[in-house]
Amino acid sequence: MSSLAYAEDFITPHPVIEQAQRRGEQLDATPVSNAAGATLRLLAATVSARHVVEVGTGAGSSGLWLLQGMPRDGILTSIDIDPEHQRAAREAYAAAGIPSQRTRVISGDAGQVLGRLTDGAYDLVLVDADKEGYPVYVEQAIRLLRAGGVLVLDNMLWHDRVADPASRDELTTLLRDLGKKLRADERLLPLLLPVGDGLFVAVRR
Repeated sequence: MSSLAYAEDFITPHPVIEQAQRRGEQLDATPVSNAAGATLRLLAATVSARHVVEVGTGAGSSGLWLLQGMPRDGILTSIDIDPEHQRAAREAYAAAGIPSQRTRVISGDAGQVLGRLTDGAYDLVLVDADKEGYPVYVEQAIRLLRAGGVLVLDNMLWHDRVADPASRDELTTLLRDLGKKLRADERLLPLLLPVGDGLFVAVRR
């Protein structure tokens, strides 16, 4: 086993998260890896994230990781355009014993929903949805974050294609260019982690 594989499976998820991961695979909503989930949990705990936005609900596994790291009064706002994903996520939250008032699952286009949320009011924003929408979602996410808040983007290595200069398909190019743009953004203190499919993490200055 490689060191990277060992690190990826170092943290064992709660059985409810494992169930949500399996449901996500069934719904073609690929869940974050165990290491990526554990990273989300750690980041939420590090900044005592009481107000979190998640773009891309999936079947609820990433939300459960985040909720594990958030204080008991923390509220997760999760946005997804697929009602079936949202139903699965609500079931996962209930199975984990999460009080209903701690989650807001909003159905709709994330670009529009994010535009209705309050500037500088959030401690952490996770973007893990359709890649074509990432540039729009990210700009909105930066607006939503307070100073010291954390921005997280999943799939920023995109199946090892981003690091390969010969990979020039549209999605790979979009994510590669976005990563470079965010790296140079003076509003952010950035880092690209080789966790799961690549987690871009940045602190809002």
